[in-house]
Amino acid sequence: MDTVERSEKEVLQGSLRGSVLLPQDADYEQARKIWNAMIDKRPAMIVRCAGAADVRTAVDFARERGLPLAVRGGGHNIAGSALVNDGLVIDLSGMRSVQVAPHKQRAWVEGGALLRDVDHETQAYGLATPLGINSTTGVGGLTLGGGFGWLTRKHGMAVDNLVSADIVTAGGERLHIDRDHHPDLFWAIRGGGGNFGVVTTFEFALHQVGPLVTAGLIVFPFAEARSLLRSYRDYVEALDDNISVWAVLRGAPPLPFLPESVHGTGIVALAFFSPQPVDQVQDALATVRGFGTPIGEHVGAVPYAAWQQAFDPLLVPPARNYWKSHNFNTLSDAAIDVVVDYAGRLPSTQSEIFLGLIGGAANTRPPDETAYPHRKALYAMNVHTRWDTPSEDASCLAWAREFFKAAAPHAAGGVYINFLNEDEVDRIAEAYGPNYARLRQVKAQYDPQNLFRANQNILPA
Repeated sequence: MDTVERSEKEVLQGSLRGSVLLPQDADYEQARKIWNAMIDKRPAMIVRCAGAADVRTAVDFARERGLPLAVRGGGHNIAGSALVNDGLVIDLSGMRSVQVAPHKQRAWVEGGALLRDVDHETQAYGLATPLGINSTTGVGGLTLGGGFGWLTRKHGMAVDNLVSADIVTAGGERLHIDRDHHPDLFWAIRGGGGNFGVVTTFEFALHQVGPLVTAGLIVFPFAEARSLLRSYRDYVEALDDNISVWAVLRGAPPLPFLPESVHGTGIVALAFFSPQPVDQVQDALATVRGFGTPIGEHVGAVPYAAWQQAFDPLLVPPARNYWKSHNFNTLSDAAIDVVVDYAGRLPSTQSEIFLGLIGGAANTRPPDETAYPHRKALYAMNVHTRWDTPSEDASCLAWAREFFKAAAPHAAGGVYINFLNEDEVDRIAEAYGPNYARLRQVKAQYDPQNLFRANQNILPA
């Protein structure tokens, strides 16, 4: 079914609190835009849901009419899974409520909320839960894929802090799931992506964090990249869980603490984070500073919510984005050589390579405790290729793919599911590793017809 008639829109609209958009409607073009400008899909219908009842109505409508179905949370997924051609999009972006119970250290978060929504509400009580590093990311997609960020080394993955969820299944059931209720489904959504239904509410455990943390950048010249990354590697392999340091190789942005003479030149930026006060991490800062000869530094006490937004300016839409990613359990000298080689010839001024540090509490759990399996991964390396015009597509894509291929022999073999592009279907089993067979069984139970397939899809067993 390629189109939806206006009469059917009226039938559906009568059953909703939210609204329905067809291609001829005024707000449709804006509603189909998502973060990655590489994605240009035209849904037959976009349902802007106002609550869980709207979600169930939209799921039933799509299933009964054989319409392809996609679910949009924050619209930030690199693969463009928030949209589907000639089908129905369940748009959760109007469902952004965050309710906090500070005495219980719990937060209930609707499926369309962004990281900044959660941080805003939880930080009012000096609380937080491990999520990502970009405040415009959707909580739903990030969590369903595993979810890691600055608090992961101390408090685990996002899925390790998920206490319960409310979900609408392919059959239109509304279920409350946790370790005691539908435990198989609760296990599967903690890393299995959007394959099993539409999560309308997430319940997270919260931790005492902030409002001030220690965070910032120590920036080094690219000429020191090789020796610096080796020092970094040796340091983080025995790092205190209260400290996280990510490495980013790119052209220097025009940051006010960097001399104008280095703007646009190659740099290695070490992003330092600790939930502890500045005076308690001075030794760690001195060690990181000593990896090379800094050309600029801006580290100190900062509100946690502000640090969560620090990298937002580098990721504003619209831009064309393509990622390639590997997990690493360790960084060999040969792996570092590959990183430095390709970072020395970035294909655009906005492109970068980052080494996201995991480890710590995230690696204390067995790989089968949640669907997210990569409990030995110390780094998630993301090759973040970003540019503005279609004329740059060929050179940027070629660089990213060549780098990915060159780094593969030195990687751990797994990959973080949220970093997979639309063209990496062959890596889905690799992303789920030893949990893939069990995920297929759960898929067969809750979505045997594969209604939820606009994602990194798990085929029903």
